Amino acid sequence: MIELIDVTKIYEVNKKESVRALSHINLKIKEGELVILKGSSGSGKSTILSLIAALSKPTSGEVLVDTKKISKLPDNFSSEYRRDNIGFVFQKYNLIPNLSVKENILLPLVPLNLDAQSMHQMSESVMQRFHIEHKQDVLVRNLSGGEQQRAAIARANINNPKIILADEPTANLDEKLSLHFIEMLRELKASNKTIVIATHDPLFFGLDFVDREIQVHNGSLVL
Repeated sequence: MIELIDVTKIYEVNKKESVRALSHINLKIKEGELVILKGSSGSGKSTILSLIAALSKPTSGEVLVDTKKISKLPDNFSSEYRRDNIGFVFQKYNLIPNLSVKENILLPLVPLNLDAQSMHQMSESVMQRFHIEHKQDVLVRNLSGGEQQRAAIARANINNPKIILADEPTANLDEKLSLHFIEMLRELKASNKTIVIATHDPLFFGLDFVDREIQVHNGSLVL
């Protein structure tokens, strides 16, 4: 499903300085697997997610999803790839604060030119699934942290993507809300999504429905 082959990622800070975020990473993730990437801040976890989502490209090596070389896609095709395949839950949610919950959730559908009835049905279904329908008309800026996260998860799932990526999804939540997110994750796993979570939250470690935990340290996988 997902394969990183000898991937190195170097960020150019300026002409004289660079940061090696990943060094010769090799990783395979099967369809339907739930994989935890664990490690401290700056270890390279988020960079792996950004490469899988085609938000950035490797300096060297290849990233394949369903045998397609997404690391070579031009930017416009990268956008189409994300739209059709990826649901991304960002650490700070990346919701638009002056839009309502429903408007934020509908945003991924805009390029598809669907009719209003179809969009309404899809948004209603996903809002009910993630228990945020009662806040659909509320501006995002007026939501609690847990409500914002549910809105972000609903938005990530409205296109029924094959792959769910989440970057430090509980960083802004207390333990009760973090445990609630983990239960939502269990539901997503049961629906055969391929899920990759980058986190250093110990609540994720040792869960019975997680297939693998992979340690990331200084841009390398600790196997």
